[in-house]
Amino acid sequence: MMMFDFKKYNNNIAVVCADGQQKSYAELEEECIEFHHHILTGSLVFCLCENTWASLVGYVACLSHRHPILLLDGKKDLELVKRLVAIYQPKYLWMPSSRVTEFGEGDSVYSMGGYELLEMPYTQFPIHPNLALLLTTSGSTGSPKLVRLTADNLRSNAEAIAEYLGIDEHERAITSLPMYYSFGMSVINSHLIQGATLLLTDSAVTQKEFWTMMREEHATSIAGVPYTYEMLRRLRFFRMELPHLKTMIQAGGKLNAAIAKEYIDFAQSSGRRFFVMYGQTEAAPRMSYLPFERALEKYASIGVPIPGGKLSIRDVDDNPIDEADVDGELIYEGPNVCYGYAECKEDFAKGDENNGTLHTGDVARKDKDGFFYITGRMKRFVKVWGNRCNLDATEQLVKSITTNCACVGVDDLITVFVTEQGLEDRIKKYLVEKTGLNSRAFKVRIIDEIPTKSSGKLDYQALQALINGQ
Repeated sequence: MMMFDFKKYNNNIAVVCADGQQKSYAELEEECIEFHHHILTGSLVFCLCENTWASLVGYVACLSHRHPILLLDGKKDLELVKRLVAIYQPKYLWMPSSRVTEFGEGDSVYSMGGYELLEMPYTQFPIHPNLALLLTTSGSTGSPKLVRLTADNLRSNAEAIAEYLGIDEHERAITSLPMYYSFGMSVINSHLIQGATLLLTDSAVTQKEFWTMMREEHATSIAGVPYTYEMLRRLRFFRMELPHLKTMIQAGGKLNAAIAKEYIDFAQSSGRRFFVMYGQTEAAPRMSYLPFERALEKYASIGVPIPGGKLSIRDVDDNPIDEADVDGELIYEGPNVCYGYAECKEDFAKGDENNGTLHTGDVARKDKDGFFYITGRMKRFVKVWGNRCNLDATEQLVKSITTNCACVGVDDLITVFVTEQGLEDRIKKYLVEKTGLNSRAFKVRIIDEIPTKSSGKLDYQALQALINGQ
């Protein structure tokens, strides 16, 4: 399956850069061909991503010309990047020119738009012909474990997303998420396959420059993780003058149901749409969406499977659970499921180990209408005096008091982190009332800021380190 067909949209504007420059699909294809000419066929490329023209060209060129590419945070710590380079031995690094001096080895063979292509002194090794894209499992370079995705995985998912969101060539999506993050990548893919326009910015939603571009370039959609939408509420998003905005999409974790309803109400009252979605990197990444016409009725749900996909619930013995409102592991099946993982370069030669089926590791249930609800993460559980406690569910309870919170735990103690003083007794009392556990099961800690990863997801590892005294 060919990932992109740019000739179909030659004269359309593919990209508007942060400085106002416009690039057509014909120009994008031309730049991709030029990039491809500097690379040996089938070579592994690491891209240190920014939401910029040059970074995008490297990504699209590799997908278009069958060079497997790993997307990494362009601002990531040098030591972590070098660790991945040592493990996977890429033939090329495509990176911001400002970082080239950090890498002692490698020869510069091409430069464009503030980016440089370094050819590394590694020999090529066997790579499966279908391997197209590699993404880190943690959203950062902290873990060497990579997800192995094919062009078919990416294309089928992009087509499904474009179908249920109704994306066409008139859409103008602003890059509110990083390119290396699977959700940000899927926004790029689903718009480029339809001949739409990407508004490329590295500015965060908390910066004035982001909103200036949003207004001046007539952005029609915005994407965000739960933290993004919690932040937008504090920025008085509901009062902003954004006449061209039509669609808001949310994924990357469970958005508090009350906040989801606020956005759905706002969308309905202002003639817009708000889509709650669910996915994982392993599924390229989208698996479900909540149809907007059912959103008010089902606002706590992740919705229904994407076109071409199937969701089911299974028990601990892998037997299907057909009854409504019974918890089990959420299983996804579809053409977008990755081939598996890589933990060393030899793994790149492996074929499809998943065969289209993904065990998500999420605990879920479905209702009588076939809508699915995430109730927790299989690994986000602790035992408190013999009771199995769901940290995600506990966090959702606390969010009814303050949205700026996060829960982590060890057996027999759940720690609630908040940024607001004076809520300790109220939170403890509420959790005791709702869970039936003794107040000694909970500890409330005040910190200046809830740590997040660069993708906007909460950094539970950093919080766990705080309670472990690391």
